[in-house]
Amino acid sequence: MADSLQVEKRDIRGKKRLRRLRDTGTIPAVLYGHKLEAISLSVSGGDVTAIINHGARMVDLTGAVNESALIRDVQWDTFGHHPIHVDFTRVAADERVEMVVAIEFRGEAPGIKEGGVVQHLLHELQIECPAGQIPEKIEVSINELALDDTIRVSDLKLDPSITVLDDETQSIVHCVLPTEQPEEGEGDLLGESAEPEVIGRKDEEESDD
Repeated sequence: MADSLQVEKRDIRGKKRLRRLRDTGTIPAVLYGHKLEAISLSVSGGDVTAIINHGARMVDLTGAVNESALIRDVQWDTFGHHPIHVDFTRVAADERVEMVVAIEFRGEAPGIKEGGVVQHLLHELQIECPAGQIPEKIEVSINELALDDTIRVSDLKLDPSITVLDDETQSIVHCVLPTEQPEEGEGDLLGESAEPEVIGRKDEEESDD
């Protein structure tokens, strides 16, 4: 069951008026989609934050409108603490939508005990799935990740309703030996007084003539 959000019609326009609206804890929102007229709304910023923290993407709007909607985009304040605007898109629960979902890594790689380090190469996936089945995150277990092993998009075991839109050969995480850093002074093969050539310096000097 989708979370509910109480919304009201919004006639307020202009930066100053919207700023005063936000000062009351209410933020502006817009509902659009399905080739219907866009509707300007207002909603509790606290309620939006709670739903996002809960991981929900699909909501039931109630009050001024009674429709199922997807939280398509959220604008945040400078510090990223509070939402300041929300875009809702009309959807049906079985309607397939495209979303970007975060990847969460779980477990400990055995390759670490072999001297390896785990490098996370991909932090989110673009997927297509029914609006009512959008996962909060994609969990990737690294409990069997040995040294020199790689987990790719094609290795993921997801619900059959989810289609990954990223390249299936793309690496998500691997375990490799750490890159050795040169000892201090090793890179100074030209001597302390050697100066690297600056490409274009000669041309610039000649252009002054």
